[in-house]
Amino acid sequence: MTAVFKADPAFEAGSVIACDWTLCQVRLQDDARYPWLILIPRRAGLHEIEDLSPAERAVLMDEVVRAGERVRDLGQAAGRPVQKLNVAALGNVTAQLHVHVVGRRHDDDQWPDPVWGRGAAVPYGANGLQAAVSRVRLSSGG
Repeated sequence: MTAVFKADPAFEAGSVIACDWTLCQVRLQDDARYPWLILIPRRAGLHEIEDLSPAERAVLMDEVVRAGERVRDLGQAAGRPVQKLNVAALGNVTAQLHVHVVGRRHDDDQWPDPVWGRGAAVPYGANGLQAAVSRVRLSSGG
């Protein structure tokens, strides 16, 4: 029996599904301080990038680059152009393989420190969250 992909429930607490790409479920982190996407490969039982096939690793890298473009677009739309992209596959809290793509600015509240686990998230609010998700979907072609 083949295991079925399911995102770890921990992702539900702080992010929403924006769309699916070829390999990954794309989630928007509900923290208006930073434009922030999370890519979760839609394969069961993955913990490390090495768990992907070489072909899937190539797709993941393409999707990370694509997510960076979407993050830059979100920052621009919010009037806070991204100056640096942070990309990380940490997995210290949630072991399921996932990649964070976070837009940073030299004047953000955590610069130059990492954003993970720092400060309280500032939710977008219903309208802002929907607008950001729509922007990711629109610019994703689906």
